[in-house]
Amino acid sequence: MTGAAAGIGFATARLLGRHGATVAVIDIREKEMREAVGLLQAEGLAVHGWAGDVSDEATVEMLVEQISAQLGLIDVLVNNAGVGCHILPETLEIADWRRVLDVNLTSTFLMSRAVAQRLMKARRGGRIVNVSSIAASAALGRGNMCYSVAKAGVNQMTRELAVEWAGAGIRVNAVQPCQVKTPSFVDWVETPEGRELLARMLRGIPLGRLAEADEIAAAIHFLVSGASSMITGVMLPVDGGNLSLNAGGTPR
Repeated sequence: MTGAAAGIGFATARLLGRHGATVAVIDIREKEMREAVGLLQAEGLAVHGWAGDVSDEATVEMLVEQISAQLGLIDVLVNNAGVGCHILPETLEIADWRRVLDVNLTSTFLMSRAVAQRLMKARRGGRIVNVSSIAASAALGRGNMCYSVAKAGVNQMTRELAVEWAGAGIRVNAVQPCQVKTPSFVDWVETPEGRELLARMLRGIPLGRLAEADEIAAAIHFLVSGASSMITGVMLPVDGGNLSLNAGGTPR
């Protein structure tokens, strides 16, 4: 599980661990990763941690080799590593463009390829879930262009890999969360700009609230479980109706 030190990643690692999985937590932030692993291990969960940049090909190969050597074949991969970008297109530097695509899109490809090639195909089966966003299907504006493009790429990669690897018994799906109430998001909402923008965001979510990290984790758990055994190539919105509304509706 990449990007697992906090937020959706941490909630998913906890939920999968509570359902009996042995979980490999990966995050570029070593201190935060170790703290997360400690909290989960204190709950009695079988969780192990690795620090590394999953947008780097050599690092990914090393991580997959180390994890498989310690834990065995990998059955489930959750690609959650991501970074946002709030820069207007006309002022976006190429370095920022590359960083956002590397962290959100390239890392998803590198991890999926390494795990599928070396482990999942060996046992003819596996489940991959990519964490996308509502931004992949509807423009957000507000300087989110680069992030939206990266997540749209995640969606199309999900479809392509689902088709390419179906014969090997590997299911590939994605979740598309709306805004999630993570600690960093809550801190931002406390600013004057954040409070004003939150009110606008909630008008676009028919259920009228932000998502909880545990709700995204529950959708991921469904997609890696036997309950979704005939589902592959799907982008599952966990968005309180946001994408349905953005298709042209107006809430009463």
